Amino acid sequence: MININYNNLDKETQDYLLSISKKDIESKFCKNLKAYAKEYHLNYNEILEEEAIKNLYFFQYVFNI
Repeated sequence: MININYNNLDKETQDYLLSISKKDIESKFCKNLKAYAKEYHLNYNEILEEEAIKNLYFFQYVFNI
């Protein structure tokens, strides 16, 4: 669960949430993503970015208003 101040949804906060999501994806699927990128000749960082964005929808947020 991630606590967020509702008044602070600026670019810096969004980047922070994306970095947390990237770490989560890397810890779970690093080997699979690297193999997929290698097999289809894709950029690993782009795939990681896309999966991290998708992963943000599965986080549970608590907004402090």
